[in-house]
Amino acid sequence: QVQLVESGGGLVQPGGSLRLSCAASGSNFSIYTMAWYRQAPGKERKFVARVKWSDGSTYVGDSVKGRFTISRDNAKNTVYLQMNSLKPEDTAVYYCAVSLTGSQYDYWGQGTQVTVSS
Repeated sequence: QVQLVESGGGLVQPGGSLRLSCAASGSNFSIYTMAWYRQAPGKERKFVARVKWSDGSTYVGDSVKGRFTISRDNAKNTVYLQMNSLKPEDTAVYYCAVSLTGSQYDYWGQGTQVTVSS
């Protein structure tokens, strides 16, 4: 069993930056992939970015490419999402997820609110 705790959300102005963190804890698990998804009010949950734990390789969705960066800290079992040049369209609840098998995302965090508004 794995627990994911997210932090770092908040209110920022357009063009601002925010850094999200998600720490995984539990016993006897190995991370294959961690990812970030987001869900805006009235919208479906959408993929944002993912990082493969073994080599740190990343993949970022087109909607945030060039603005968001995903990274991980192996020693802390933590994934980060650095968000720059934020737009109002980025407003959403951001969720982190972990895949232990590489086939699906097994556990999800509680979500952290990001609001981009002037």
